[in-house]
Amino acid sequence: MTHPKAIQLDARDNVLVALADLPSGDEVSYSGDLYRLTMAIPAKQKFAMRDFPIGSEIVMYGVTVGRAREPIARGGLLTTSNVVHDAAGFSSKHVDLTWTAPDVSRWENKTFNGYHRADGQVGTRNYWLVIPLVFCENRNVDALREAFEEELGYGKPKLYREQVRALLHEYRETSADLQGADRQNVAADRIFPNVDGIKFLLHQGGCGGTRDDSRALCGLLAGYIHHPNVTGATVLSLGCQNAQVADLFEELGKRDPSLAKPVLVFDQQKSGLESDMLSEAIRQTFRGLVEANKAERKPAPLSKLTVGLKCGGSDGFSGISANPAVGRVSDMLAALGGKSILSEFPELCGSEQNLIDRCADEKSADRFIQLMRSYQARARAVNSGFEMNPSPGNIRDGLLTDAMKSAGAARKGGTSPVNDVLDYPEYVRSSGLSLQCTPGNDVECVTAQTGAGANIVLFTTGLGTPTGNPITPVIKLSTNTKLAQRMSDIIDIDTGPIIDGHSTIEEMGDSILELIVSVASGETHTKAESLRQDDFIPWKRGVSL
Repeated sequence: MTHPKAIQLDARDNVLVALADLPSGDEVSYSGDLYRLTMAIPAKQKFAMRDFPIGSEIVMYGVTVGRAREPIARGGLLTTSNVVHDAAGFSSKHVDLTWTAPDVSRWENKTFNGYHRADGQVGTRNYWLVIPLVFCENRNVDALREAFEEELGYGKPKLYREQVRALLHEYRETSADLQGADRQNVAADRIFPNVDGIKFLLHQGGCGGTRDDSRALCGLLAGYIHHPNVTGATVLSLGCQNAQVADLFEELGKRDPSLAKPVLVFDQQKSGLESDMLSEAIRQTFRGLVEANKAERKPAPLSKLTVGLKCGGSDGFSGISANPAVGRVSDMLAALGGKSILSEFPELCGSEQNLIDRCADEKSADRFIQLMRSYQARARAVNSGFEMNPSPGNIRDGLLTDAMKSAGAARKGGTSPVNDVLDYPEYVRSSGLSLQCTPGNDVECVTAQTGAGANIVLFTTGLGTPTGNPITPVIKLSTNTKLAQRMSDIIDIDTGPIIDGHSTIEEMGDSILELIVSVASGETHTKAESLRQDDFIPWKRGVSL
């Protein structure tokens, strides 16, 4: 069977997407109709299935994605010159979803090897965190980084190393965990083999902004401490900042009232000398690492996975290959009792009604409506809007309007019911699919998804982006094979075979889930992990004062 030159994504669509570069004058046959191209159509771009007078509605994925601002002839190329953003409105939930779950019988008894936490969560990694409550402590966090990383085999340090070296010597000499030859050989490898690393988070918040910003930061940091991939945390506080220690612990209490893991807090204004505070932080953190090293991976069902669904550097193939394959995985997880998180509210513009109608109850639907409208209003208040979301790279590679980009982005959420709607920086509560209010910004979104509990992130890209996260493995999926070959150092799996006709979405979904299990078990490390792509940017909703 000959592979088609173009594809219609939904029977209601009035445009076709070119699957390869098509020359001007070429005749494209699709579903019994013949289309003569009035100009060259680059791969990923769209051409008209009929004549579009000015004002005509452009439909893709079965939804409105724009309108013709100039006449477009049948077989003509859609561009930013002749198409303007438009999207259908949305209202309250008015249909009940009937969903047929995919067959997941082959996965029902599958497990991954993870770190079981006292609160029932299961981590895919085992990290210790060092975080500042305010930007004033960033330099001290860096001092701790310099002290620990090289001595413990995690990186390249400078200051305070002698203290860590002395603690390490004492540990080697006295620890019952190190016997005989182990004491001689331990220096050649990581000292704590069951600890994947110490992660040092820096940010520019905690004071000088609105109280809402500081509270949101405390909620985000609490989500990272509570995260199943974190075994404990060292927190540095100046003392006088807006983001108070009490606020952090209040947020921690919302997520885990028992607070079963160690959280070591050091307040500089109460400590006196900076060197005294840092020396005590080093001593206590080292003891925490000794305890953390006692954790071991054990089998866990796939229902213990929480997967963030993200796209960045998207192209015209994103909604055809990688995103629907990720959506398939999201549906499989829902059927298995796992969790997935679909975020990026500006990139759901035009797809709202579908998501509203998929909400499990009216309460969730109404919350989604309120968050979307509030977000759009804030954008308009600063003379912006969702319609300004597509980047130059998005547009160049076929995503001409925000609604067009959003319709493809929404496919990451599959077809399952929406069981919950989260505002930033809330923690995931329900199995199945949750919607989370975040920006489309790659790092801010992945930072938020991790803060909500994602212990794996699936990140699709058509143009290539190196985004990662300090504590959660980010699996990068290319939408096309050319990208996977060109940027092989950042891509973990190529979904281009869907475009080439060599794989189905279902087959690719199985391959992605296999990789998730391997990564979650620590058997495979992602390219972002290997590159130490530890991106962390809290979303600041308010204004700086």
